Amino acid sequence: MSLTAPLHGVVPPVCTPLDARGEVDTASLTRLVGHLVDGGVHGLFALGSTSEAVYLTDAQRSLALETVVTATAGRVPVLAGVIDTTTPRVVQHARIARELGADALVATAPFYTRTHPKEIAGHFRRLRADVDLPLFAYDIPVAVHAKLSAALVRELAEDGTLAGLKDSSGDEGGLRRLVVELGGREGRARGPVPHFSVLTGSELTVDAALLAGADGVVPGLGNVDPAGYVRLYDAARAGDWTLAAREQERLIELFAMVDAGPEHEMGRSSSALGSFKEALRLLGVVDHGATVFPQLPLSAGSVAFVAERLRGAGLPPVR
Repeated sequence: MSLTAPLHGVVPPVCTPLDARGEVDTASLTRLVGHLVDGGVHGLFALGSTSEAVYLTDAQRSLALETVVTATAGRVPVLAGVIDTTTPRVVQHARIARELGADALVATAPFYTRTHPKEIAGHFRRLRADVDLPLFAYDIPVAVHAKLSAALVRELAEDGTLAGLKDSSGDEGGLRRLVVELGGREGRARGPVPHFSVLTGSELTVDAALLAGADGVVPGLGNVDPAGYVRLYDAARAGDWTLAAREQERLIELFAMVDAGPEHEMGRSSSALGSFKEALRLLGVVDHGATVFPQLPLSAGSVAFVAERLRGAGLPPVR
C-alpha cells in the first residue's frame, strides 16, 4: 500500500520474535502481523526501537522487514526504520527498505557523535533526495543525544523533506509547541504543512496528545493490545474523551508490565521488551519471549507478573 495520504491512527512498532537459536522467527512474526492488522491498526512500523532494530544484523533486519511486508500484503502501510549512526549507512538501509517494498522510511538524527542542527537537516535532506519514499523523523534524544526543535521540524516539513514525525522525546510540552508551530489543534488543516503527520511515541498520554492535535500514536504496548489503542483512538476521534480516558487508564495499568524485570537485575530495555514478547507468547501469538543478546531474559516470577497484568486488563493468557 503506497502512502498517498497523511498517516494517522495507531501504528505499532512491530516486535521481532526470535526462535530458540536467536534468529528471526518468521512464522511468529507473520502471526504477529495478523494479530495487529486484525486489531484494526492503521499502519505498521517495522525495525523501530521496539523491534530491537539496532541489535539485529543487517541480514536479520532485511528478513524481518521482508516478512512484515509480505504478511501485511498491502492491507496497511508499512514504515521501515532505517536507524543507524551515519548518513551513508542510513541511506544504504533505506535503499534496501525500498527494494523490499516499504511504503515509507523512519530515521533518527545521526548519532554516536553529537551533531549540529545544520548537520541533522542535511542528513534528512540527503536521505530524502537519495531514496524517493515518504520520510518520517524519529525524535528520540535519549538515544541520539539531539532533540529535534519545532522550528527545524517545520523547516523540513515545509520544504518537503519530512512527511511526519514520531515524537519519543518524552517532552509533552515540546509536542504541544510543535502542534502550535504547525497551525494549532484547530488550524492544522490551514497551517503551513497541512499534510504533515504528528505521531506520539508515548503509550501513556495518547488521549492528551490527540486532544492537543496529534494525528496518532506509535505504541510499543500496541503489540500486546492493538485493539485497545484503536478503541482509544476511535473514541478520541469521536470526541468521547471520557471513553478515551477510560481506555487510556486501562492501558496504563497494562503498561506496568514493563517493570516486570527487577531494576537491580537487568536493564530497562530487557525488562520492557521482554515483557512485551512474553505477553505475546502468553497470548499465543509468538512461540518464544526471547530478546536479542546481550539483553537478559525475564525470570519465571517476572513472567508471572506479566500474566497478572494481562488478566487485569481483560487479556487472559492462553499459555
